[in-house]
Amino acid sequence: MSNEQAGAIRDYEALRAALVARQGSLSRRLSQVAQYFLNNPEEVAISTMVRLADQAGVPPATITRFAKELGFAGFAELQSVFRERLLGPRLPYAARLTERPATVVDADLEDPGRVFDGFVQAAVQSLFRIEQTLDRAELEAFVTALADAGAVHIAAARGAFGVGAYTFYGLASIGKRAHLIDNLGAMRAEQLAAMGPEDVLLVLTFDDYTPETVDLARMAAERGRKVLAITDNELSPVAGLAAHVLYVTEARLGHFRSQVPAMVLCQSLIVSLRRQFG
Repeated sequence: MSNEQAGAIRDYEALRAALVARQGSLSRRLSQVAQYFLNNPEEVAISTMVRLADQAGVPPATITRFAKELGFAGFAELQSVFRERLLGPRLPYAARLTERPATVVDADLEDPGRVFDGFVQAAVQSLFRIEQTLDRAELEAFVTALADAGAVHIAAARGAFGVGAYTFYGLASIGKRAHLIDNLGAMRAEQLAAMGPEDVLLVLTFDDYTPETVDLARMAAERGRKVLAITDNELSPVAGLAAHVLYVTEARLGHFRSQVPAMVLCQSLIVSLRRQFG
């Protein structure tokens, strides 16, 4: 590692800050690795480079190039940063993580029982992660921003739509004015135009980063409307547009992502908001 990088990237937080600072300057392949590594830090800590390359959808050489791009001598040196994060102050979490079956992502999709077990383990893993990593101060600020808003407009599509629709239902059920931007008739821009100056746009989007959702966040920010985001990591295209961001890194099983932690987070927002109303 170069002296400059060695001084800058000594731990996981410094690594994450370096990736955020270089957002937009990395190649498409290296950005793909960065997204995967930030979304799956525990896997990076315990898996081989070949397995990580397969999961990230890149050749192993790309991971080596990614490590050297950040100033590390190679993958092993980069991996040590993730291992220190896992085995440092969060040892109980690390111990629980190692108890999960190694077949979570390799579950036999022909066996419904193993598929079910895999999804349960993926959800448990995600809940352990969010319990340890969620910023409680940002959570409180998020709830306050929702409470202060005249109305909450919700943008969520594709895999995030179910959580967004439930959040709309939950907010409406506690008496908070809420609108679901569903893009009916391809009129999402017109639906967004209904936002008042005291309203907020709540955006939910994860590693597929639905373009329509990102566009809504960008349009709202350009119009001076407050954006709140629930997304997966600091490299998300909506993170820099939001006044407050909550990060949810959801474990995957094959091509499917566990929605359990995002649902738990949104339920906690709704219940906390109800308390403020009450």
